[in-house]
Amino acid sequence: MTEPGTTTEPATTAAEPPAAEPEPPGRRSRLRTAAIVVPVVAATLVAATYAAAAVLEIPAPPTLVRLLTEAPSRQGQLYPSRAVAASPDPAPLQANPIPLPETVPWKGEQIPVAQFLETTHTNAFLVVRNGALTHEWYRDGVEATTPLSSWSMAKSVVSLMIGQAVDAGKLREDDRLVDILPELATGGEYDTVTVRHLLDMTAGVDVSENYNPYWPLTGTARMYLTQDLDEFVADHRQVTYTPGSAGDYRSVETELLGQILARVEGKPLTDLLERNLWAPIGAEDGATWNLDRPGGREKAFCCLNATARDYAKIGRLVLDGGRAGDTQVVPPAWIERISTPAPHRVTNENWGYSAQWWHPTPDSPDLSALGVYGQYTYVDPATGTVIVKLSDHGTEQDEQATFEVLRAIADA
Repeated sequence: MTEPGTTTEPATTAAEPPAAEPEPPGRRSRLRTAAIVVPVVAATLVAATYAAAAVLEIPAPPTLVRLLTEAPSRQGQLYPSRAVAASPDPAPLQANPIPLPETVPWKGEQIPVAQFLETTHTNAFLVVRNGALTHEWYRDGVEATTPLSSWSMAKSVVSLMIGQAVDAGKLREDDRLVDILPELATGGEYDTVTVRHLLDMTAGVDVSENYNPYWPLTGTARMYLTQDLDEFVADHRQVTYTPGSAGDYRSVETELLGQILARVEGKPLTDLLERNLWAPIGAEDGATWNLDRPGGREKAFCCLNATARDYAKIGRLVLDGGRAGDTQVVPPAWIERISTPAPHRVTNENWGYSAQWWHPTPDSPDLSALGVYGQYTYVDPATGTVIVKLSDHGTEQDEQATFEVLRAIADA
């Protein structure tokens, strides 16, 4: 019984949870709307980024993300490419180990060679002296057969093939760009650009030398990403000064050289490289050259992927006056051409430049192919030395200091 004045409530058991308070109808509606809208917006944004990439003719977003995270030495794996076969008659470098100096000069100090290699994020380091491989080193994860990106060292390779075409009478340095590629004619000052201007970076073609991965839609960065190099060069047919009157390093000028070479030879650059250089130098390994799109055009200004030993053979070819064994591969006149600095400097550094090869030491015969992120094929005729250094260092970081180290090792 209950006492008068009290009320009784239904009995409950511990196993029964209290009834949930129903959600207001408005809230349920908002949640359902969000569940639909959020994925739709996300899908729309993803689709928009893919559409924007297609309109801009650059790689799809996943590739762009990987370009921000992949080591520069391995970015060649992210692009379509055309293969270069190893030489049918490979000529391995003969080893004759000689110790390197214990220390090298670095920014006012003497540091161990191992510290220099680590500081500059080196992947491969080879020294060839008088034709023999005297030192060979690779970081963990890299082997003698690992292809690594040339970056702008490819420019120097293009130069050697231009020299072959000149020697064969297929091309002259005084030829105008638009006489070979008439579709680029403008009727203006651009039409005065010659092969010589392009070789020595004195054409002034208006494409800035921008490497910023976070601002990739201008200058060389855009040219690196484009999936239509023909359209890119057609869209950039202005000059910032009278061709031949000054010098300024611009990768687009090598791209134009590559297109000239492909036109006069009637073959892709990869085929020319395989036939005219890779086979006669006895390249031990195949290589690849990145294209703007599948089946498209080689990026002449960069993006050859090869082993350190085969880059060393290119350096040895230059050191030996254009000869590989008993074969004159590149004419002696062209080796003289690349060995003689042109009148105009192309950077603020106190370096000479000639036909796509650098001269890092005033009043010295040394010369070098050079690529961003620390790629070097250094040739010192005075000591009979070739040094290859392939790295993942800063964009254009410590180049002068690195040349001083290479020179010290050659002189040791």
